[in-house]
Amino acid sequence: MSVILGVDPGSRKTGFGLIASVAGRHRYIASGVIRIPDVAFPERLKIIFDSLTEVIDLHRPVQVAIEEVFMARSAGSALKLGQARGAAMVACAQRELAVAEYTARQIKQAVTGTGAATKEQVQHMVTTLLKLPATPQEDAADALAAAICHAHTRQGLQGLVGQLPARARLRRGRIA
Repeated sequence: MSVILGVDPGSRKTGFGLIASVAGRHRYIASGVIRIPDVAFPERLKIIFDSLTEVIDLHRPVQVAIEEVFMARSAGSALKLGQARGAAMVACAQRELAVAEYTARQIKQAVTGTGAATKEQVQHMVTTLLKLPATPQEDAADALAAAICHAHTRQGLQGLVGQLPARARLRRGRIA
């Protein structure tokens, strides 16, 4: 079993979601939204870092998937998003977790079948795939979608490795 943490970073709200993944089956563990108060920006980054560190310590994920920065409305917005994402990544790195990065399009494609899916479609598919009793909040659903995307990607890569000739698998030993 592999516990995967998905993160949807933001400077006002950061979503997180944890799933357990075994042989292509996913089970919901937890999710939520870190709501950052209107405080000085360095304090916001500290809240993101501290909150995700607490989530990591509580649930002990072994892998992390985080959404990449997209082109925001302005350069300032993109910079703030990148800094929030950096705070989240440092929390993961401090606990020696490898972080996989995915574009919003890749995440939507993995969960809904189309990279142009709406937020509502992502929420619906996350609810369906994880058999949740209720629809998660938007940012939490995006984080769970990132975790599912990573599980699918990892599973696909493991399947490809199994198809390699024996000689290629020996060389791959260093890559894992």
